[in-house]
Amino acid sequence: MWFMTTEFEKGTPKYKRVLLKLSGEALSNGPKGILNNDFINEIAGVLRKCIAAGVEVGIIVGAGNIWRGRQGKNMDSTRADHMGMLATTINALALQDAFEQSGIETRVMTAVEMKEFAEPYIRNKAISHLKKGRVVIFACGLGIPFFSTHTAAVLRAAEIKADIVLLAKNVDGVYSADPKKDPTALKFDSINYKEILSRGLAAMDSTATSFSMDNNIPILVFGLNDPNNIYRAIMGAEIGTIVRGG
Repeated sequence: MWFMTTEFEKGTPKYKRVLLKLSGEALSNGPKGILNNDFINEIAGVLRKCIAAGVEVGIIVGAGNIWRGRQGKNMDSTRADHMGMLATTINALALQDAFEQSGIETRVMTAVEMKEFAEPYIRNKAISHLKKGRVVIFACGLGIPFFSTHTAAVLRAAEIKADIVLLAKNVDGVYSADPKKDPTALKFDSINYKEILSRGLAAMDSTATSFSMDNNIPILVFGLNDPNNIYRAIMGAEIGTIVRGG
């Protein structure tokens, strides 16, 4: 599904290297299955366009379509989080398969070694892949329990020196309240890290927000209802909510 040419498409990408955070829910097919292959193929088509424009893309993928650590209410928390890390690897391999079938050279790198499935995460190797035009998918989060894939996204972004974190969600930005519950909720065009923390907004968890603030990592929160929003964001279209310093 391609969109009509607009002015922002004609220029140079605003961001050269990006870290894209994809939630597991965004990849799901609802009650019909854990993966929506048609939707994933749409994402692959958009990424081909980004790469053709010279953009280097790293991806952190969640696992909410398969398992969340908090689902294990009566389980040991560490073990439940380990299950979530494994689930992110399933999603990462599914993305890799779709991307490579679309002609995108892709590498999956895991924070927990499982060399029969993917490469272990090594920072310099990841950067080398990016420079060669390969999409790098980071699986297993940070490889340690109690840290979300949001935190993994901003930490990997800092390590690979990404220009921005693209936080693709089921809502089209940061709101003053949950727009699904409060019809009066207001959407922010921009907001700073401190305000997100002080208001307790649910754009991402507090650890990820604090790390982004301390390391001056800009984050663009936008909706993934249309996968082409990834390309629009990279090209500098005014979508979603930009989160940065005060």
